[in-house]
Amino acid sequence: MAKKPIDVYRDWLGIEETQRPLNYYQLLKLPLFEDDVNKIREQYRKLNAYVRKYATGDYAFESQQLLNELAKAMLCLTDAQRKREYDAMLGRKDFGEGVRRTVEEILLANKAITPEALERARRFAQAVGLPIHDAIIQQKLVPPDVVMQAYAESQGLPFVDLQETAIDMALLDKMPAALARQYSCLPVMVDDNQLLVASPFPLNPDVEETLRHLYGLPVRSVITTPIGINAAITRYMSGRGDGRGQKAAAAPQKAAATQKTFAPRSPERFRQDLQYAIVAFNLTVIILMLAQFMLRTVYDWSTLFGMIILAVIGGLIVGAGTFVYLSRRP
Repeated sequence: MAKKPIDVYRDWLGIEETQRPLNYYQLLKLPLFEDDVNKIREQYRKLNAYVRKYATGDYAFESQQLLNELAKAMLCLTDAQRKREYDAMLGRKDFGEGVRRTVEEILLANKAITPEALERARRFAQAVGLPIHDAIIQQKLVPPDVVMQAYAESQGLPFVDLQETAIDMALLDKMPAALARQYSCLPVMVDDNQLLVASPFPLNPDVEETLRHLYGLPVRSVITTPIGINAAITRYMSGRGDGRGQKAAAAPQKAAATQKTFAPRSPERFRQDLQYAIVAFNLTVIILMLAQFMLRTVYDWSTLFGMIILAVIGGLIVGAGTFVYLSRRP
């Protein structure tokens, strides 16, 4: 029996507007030119959850198509640059001052963190050399998705939950597994002739250039959680070699440019590995000094100097070993 034709916009979303295509504000049932990122995300989540109810029935295809449309609308309207261009296309004249808030200001305004907890995170960030949003996550003061949404807003970029938003599987055939693991990134979809790539941080120019060569499209970052991107890479890239990705880099110069970017670590990854190595060095020196004081009696300055030298050598070995070990992680 043939399934009954439906208008998903009217029947599922309750949109009575008959003129099609709908603009993104109409699709998400938002006031025209809505600027509140939290309201945009909240409305997207509500509609996304409702449409997912039809994902396993007779209208699974229509459900997935509509979910993709909703995701594209949300990603555009929460991307400061793309939203400005989109609003201008719809005739908006007054864009306001457009001043971005910091991660700290956003979390405080949303009452996601107390001033006391934020001060604790600041001290930790300063001590170990981490960005404030990473420090808040490591200290477990705020859920990672809340922190990363605030970070995305502070960067003027959209946030994507990879459990809510489906990845276009066709894009993965061109994605080298080494590149995905090395730089913690995955292509999500193509929208408005741009490749949207999910990562816990804005992509560096070298990675953007590599992806532009591979896909033949401009690249735009979308922010996700570290846990989310790692889980997605494990799920989608396990068992995939780099051969598929190299098909898109047939020209010798294009392949060379791609391989060149595989060697170095991303700045964020390098800084994180170095921080762990420094911590390992410091802890080793402290432990070795304490052990020597417990086992030996210090008679003079030469003995103390020898103990310090021994502890520093041990610290250098452990610190260097930690750095090398971390650098070999996928």
